[in-house]
Amino acid sequence: MAAWGRLLQPDLALGGSILKLTPELIARHRLKGLILDVDETLVSFKQSQPIDEVCQWLEQMQSRFIRVVLVSNNVSHSRISRIADALGVEAFYIAAAKPSRRKLREAVALMQLPHHEIAMVGDRLFTDVLGGNRLGLFTVLVEPMVDPVAASSPKQCLRNTEIWISKRFGVILTGGDHG
Repeated sequence: MAAWGRLLQPDLALGGSILKLTPELIARHRLKGLILDVDETLVSFKQSQPIDEVCQWLEQMQSRFIRVVLVSNNVSHSRISRIADALGVEAFYIAAAKPSRRKLREAVALMQLPHHEIAMVGDRLFTDVLGGNRLGLFTVLVEPMVDPVAASSPKQCLRNTEIWISKRFGVILTGGDHG
């Protein structure tokens, strides 16, 4: 696999939404921290609040002493802070410009955990997975939280293009663990 392929290869491709990231998977990979993308990972672009299932999922993670930080490329402080408040997450970063590592490094420093115990979880290969892999984090690719009506949105077309390009580099996005 080419170098780009390795950088785009998630350690875990869930084949479902973030709700498929179970406490058992977290324990199996010895993870103690989650850096979570926001838009399309925790909420669709059309939502201003996370759905109840996402709130319950995150509450379950935090009850197991998993540290959580939100890192979003979104520039709207009010949107991301509103979502963080609804989820009970104190720490978040906006305008991260992922795959840039700067705000990811800040999130790692805040967690005070070794890189191999932190997962970068997101729905995009060229931002979330690439940024996490560049920093040596465990990377988890999830399916986006989208409205069924928005399935043909420009964002979905971009994601489909990312997947097509990544497969040309030899990235495997099925079959679970790749790490």
